[in-house]
This record gives sequence, C-alpha cells and structure tokens, in this order.
Amino acid sequence: MPNILLLIADDLGRMTGCYGEAAIATPNIDRLAETGTRFDMAFTSTASCSASRSVIYTGLHTHETGQYGLNHDNHHFMTFDHVETAPALLNAAGMKTGIIGKIHVGPDAVYPWQVREESWQRDVRWAADRAAAFFRDAKAEQKPFFLTISFIDPHRDETRGGFGNDRAYPGVEDRIFAPEAVTVPPFLTDLPEVRHELADYYRSIHRLDQGVGMVLDELEKAGLADETLVVFLSDNGSPFLNSKTTLYDAGVHLPLIIRRPGGHAGVENPNLVSFTDLLPTFLDWAGHTPPPGPRKGRSLLPILESETLEEEWQAVFGSHTFHEITNYWPTRFMRTTRYKYHRNVAWQLDFPFSGDLYGSLTWEGIRNQNPAMIGRRTVKDYVRRPPEELYDLEADPYEVTNLADDPDHRDRLLEMRAATEAWQRGTRDPWLYRDGVSLRAIEKHLENGLAVPDRFDFDPDKPGSR
Repeated sequence: MPNILLLIADDLGRMTGCYGEAAIATPNIDRLAETGTRFDMAFTSTASCSASRSVIYTGLHTHETGQYGLNHDNHHFMTFDHVETAPALLNAAGMKTGIIGKIHVGPDAVYPWQVREESWQRDVRWAADRAAAFFRDAKAEQKPFFLTISFIDPHRDETRGGFGNDRAYPGVEDRIFAPEAVTVPPFLTDLPEVRHELADYYRSIHRLDQGVGMVLDELEKAGLADETLVVFLSDNGSPFLNSKTTLYDAGVHLPLIIRRPGGHAGVENPNLVSFTDLLPTFLDWAGHTPPPGPRKGRSLLPILESETLEEEWQAVFGSHTFHEITNYWPTRFMRTTRYKYHRNVAWQLDFPFSGDLYGSLTWEGIRNQNPAMIGRRTVKDYVRRPPEELYDLEADPYEVTNLADDPDHRDRLLEMRAATEAWQRGTRDPWLYRDGVSLRAIEKHLENGLAVPDRFDFDPDKPGSR
C-alpha cells in the first residue's frame, strides 16, 4: 500500500550532520538521508511556522490560501474554506489520515485529518507511541495512510533563551553542549549570548533526532517501512535573527529528505525544489490525480533520484506577508542556482521583530554591541531595507552586498523582477503593487481604462499620473 509518513521539525533550519553541521549529532536524521534522497536546494515559500505548514499541506503560496501568518491566539490567520488540503484530498483517495503533535493551521474543517492528536509537548517517546498505535490501526483496517508527526523541537520555549530543556522525558537522553563547542553560523554574531542559546538549541535538536529515530523504528516494527514514502523537513529556518521570519536563505533554504521504498540510497539531489511541490508528490505517490486548480507545484518523484541539475528545476519563488499579526512586512523572492531577488513591498516600514526573537538573549547581546551587527549585516540594514535586493550567492552567500543598484547587474535585476512579477500574476498575488496600490484591488478599473504609473510606490511629492 502506498503509505506516506511526513516528519516535520519546528524551526530546525539545516542544523543537522547530513547538511554539514558537525557540532551536532543527528544520527537518525543522517541515516534517513543515507538511505534515501537528500535535496540540497529545497526551499519553503515563507519562514513562518503556520504559513509554511499551509504551503506543505496545500501546494499553494500563502497569498493564495489566506494563511498569511500564524494561526494561534490573536493572530488567527486561517486558510480559505475553498482550499483543498492534503488531508481532504487523501481522505478522498481512500487513505487513513492523521496528525500527531503540532497542528498550527486552520480551520479544522479545511484540514480534516481523521485522527488528530494535537500536543504542544516535547515528549518524543509519546509521539512515537502514538505513531505505533496509528500504524497498528491502519494495518488492521488494511488502509494506506498519510500520517504527519509534527515535533515541537527545536522551537524556542517561552523563557528567555530556552528550548524546552527544563524537564526530563522518559526514555529520552538529554545531552549537554558546551557553549564553546557550538558552531556560530555566519549569519549570526559570535557573542556569549549567542553561544549560550545555540548550546541549548543543540539539546533540543538532539531530542528531535531521537524522536525521528523512534518513529522510524516503530514503522519498521509495524512491517510498513517497505510500503511507506518517508519525508523529513523543517518548516522554516532556525529561530534566530537573519533566519526565521526572513526570506534570506538562512530562513527558507531548508532540509528535505525523501526515502522511497526500493529507491536509490545516498542520493544528493541538486535541483531547486519548493515546498509547493510536496502535495503534488504525495498525490502522485498515492496514485490520486490532482484536482483541477491553480497549483503550480510538481511531483518530485520523477526527479527524486536525479543527481544532475535538470533544466526545468532551476528557480523557485517565495512569499511572506505576516508572522504575528503585528509583523506586517510583505515581501517576495526569486531564487536561482546563483542569484536571489527580493521585492520588498512595504520597504518604508521597519522590518519587524517577532516576539520570540525580540525576547531572545541573542538579540540582547547583538543590540548592545558597538557597532551593532547581526552576522555580517548591520542592525540598521536588517531593519531598514530597500524596495529591491539582488544578491550573487556565489560571491555573497549570506546576502549582505545588495547589487540592485549596480549598473553591471541591471539586466539581471530587470530579468528577475519581470519573472517575479509574472509569477505574482500567475498566482493572483494581491501584493503585486503599482503606484502604491494592489493591481488586484483595481483590476476592474484597469479593464475600464484606468492607467497606472509604472512605479512601485505612490510618490506624494509627484502625485500626478502623467
């Protein structure tokens, strides 16, 4: 039976051994990569938890689904009622669907998992036990399944600098990391506060890795591993500045590991793939034809074991609008093998801090430096960004030197701007702006002869339309 097991880490980024982080031991995640395909160029559309999960489950960008930001508390962003999601479509395909752990999307009617065991706890042994029960039930019912295990680790907790390491869990090893032994990624600044938080973050990753191993062990014990497509990913980048909530690569360039029964082992896939491609992949594996609609994603199964860069897989796009409801900062990106283009729609606004990042010890240390730097970027440049950014990632992998105004890169800027706008039109993006107004908001007027100045923003000093 064509089963699907989806394992989602929360705020992991690429902090695993198989993605080059030698200071963290992640043997179970690494073993999964060794037995399947590790995508080296996988991208989420947006670096925010609920929003990214909605992309995984719908195959659509957040500006298409209404899941513009976080789902919980007063933020309350919801997926539109008409959107068809993975649990709904795979229910219709005759699969047993379930989710264990963090859900973080809504409303429930749009995400109709048959089994919902929501938990905000970090007890990975409990999650594995509940997965074992689900596997037994699916086997007894003789039904193929789609099960999501959504871990809380390694998300921050609600303390300052904490990552859920304040209690012990039965059957789970706690490993202490020394601050001096961590690797400070180049998108952060090497400060005591940063090292302290990274050491605690590593502990949470260590627990996550054990949880992944426990769930995979239960799949083997149930005798279902040879019939199950296993997918492991992170919803967005690590919970630090320059990463989570940004569309810089540290926020959106993520792990994606897929193991197909009978497939090749140890594949390193270089193709640029998007999380919008995941739902088409699930439907393809389940043998269920996608319904007609606006999805632009493609099944990954035809290229799963490719170790060469295919012509049609060399660009991805992304869309961020909110994190918390108070974090409005709409921006879009295009990423190729070498270049990255950002269109910052509300560039006149300061880039907002999410609550967990503002409250972190890392930010406390960074803001009190002289000069105040976030990795290789000044705090001022982090908070105040121009309408467009263009980066040569081969020369500048951390997106610091903006080439948007460089005359030598003018043609590339125009080409990527045009491609991004074509993608926005194709996905009916409300945040495609001209003269400071959404073109979707005025489309009927445009059909009736309204002419709009060809500029991004309204200019109050020169308000004329001619």
